[in-house]
Amino acid sequence: TLWAMGLTQHETGTDRVASLLNLILATGMVGRRGAAMIPIRGQNNVQGASDVGGIPMFYTDYQSVADPAVRRRFAAAWGVPEASLSLKPGLKVTEIVADASPVQGLYVFGENPVLSDADVAHTEHWFRQLEFLAVQDLFLTDTARYADVVLPGSSFAEKDGTFVNTERRIQRVRKACDPPGRARADLDILVELSNRVGLPAPFRDAAAALEEIARVTPSWAGVTYPRLDGAGLQYPVPDASHPGTPFLFAERFPTADGRATLTPVRYLPSSELPDEDFPFVMGTGRQMYHWHTGTMTRRAKGLDAREPVPTVEINPADASDLGIHEGDHVRVVSRRNAIRIAARLSDRVGRHQVFVPFHFREAAANLLTNPALDPYAKIPSFKVCAVRIEKAD
Repeated sequence: TLWAMGLTQHETGTDRVASLLNLILATGMVGRRGAAMIPIRGQNNVQGASDVGGIPMFYTDYQSVADPAVRRRFAAAWGVPEASLSLKPGLKVTEIVADASPVQGLYVFGENPVLSDADVAHTEHWFRQLEFLAVQDLFLTDTARYADVVLPGSSFAEKDGTFVNTERRIQRVRKACDPPGRARADLDILVELSNRVGLPAPFRDAAAALEEIARVTPSWAGVTYPRLDGAGLQYPVPDASHPGTPFLFAERFPTADGRATLTPVRYLPSSELPDEDFPFVMGTGRQMYHWHTGTMTRRAKGLDAREPVPTVEINPADASDLGIHEGDHVRVVSRRNAIRIAARLSDRVGRHQVFVPFHFREAAANLLTNPALDPYAKIPSFKVCAVRIEKAD
């Protein structure tokens, strides 16, 4: 069973995933070979970033920051006072840029929220109010326009490390070339910054960082660089002789009685549905030739030649009703903003639906999107936005 962000980027995204897991459990399609549950991640190593604490409510291995026992173990591992590690979960991205956010300084690493966040007009305004902004990336992004400091980072080919994919497979990445000019490996930058602000980071290289991860992460305890040669390892790898875990829950689930738990879900409609003024439902997403905000792909001549300009996909019957032809410029208007964009007639979208890719700053789809959040994951409702289509002057 595979699912991607089309399922999760709704006000009820968490409930949708829970419903799908209920179905998987009820049909017995879990804990057996060939019955994997695979959430398709946004890019390579999103899984790995989450596994090693790149989310605000967990340390590595999804150990809660609110658990005093977990805090005690990490304080001992890092040689710091327990009180220096907060028991309060951090803020999610959408909470960071909220009007009531206490954040005054921000370090953005490999992201471009000024184009990727919902209701980007609000996000851009928020970034302008920051007292300090640092951006670390391969290229100057829309977010970097507001940065006080820009740190040129390194690509996957310019550093050593590990990637983890959605089947929990840890794989090595080997440096193929040096970063250009004065750019530095990302780990080197982070280690030096940490040392400068008084948080000693003793890592001499990525292998040393992996050694610490293995020490504090039970499901990675048996992971070493030599053992990752070849096809890598699928965690849990609890000790140095363990071969890895091809699939989970073969014998039991991680609950008190070993049985799975079904989660009741109540259907809730979107808070923003079509009406007479905004009769179309707009969804956003990616095109085949571009990724995310185009930071890299729109700089690749071959890719950009295939999709050089933004378009809105409209069902041919709807286009006929509106007097719109292929290539016409139209205005897509939501309750928040409007964009000017070229029309592409396509039967891939149903009647009264339109699709706008979010790669293009010149027609930023997220000027329009509904910023209503899932109450648990705080993910915006990117996939349901009421709009109207007008012929442009």
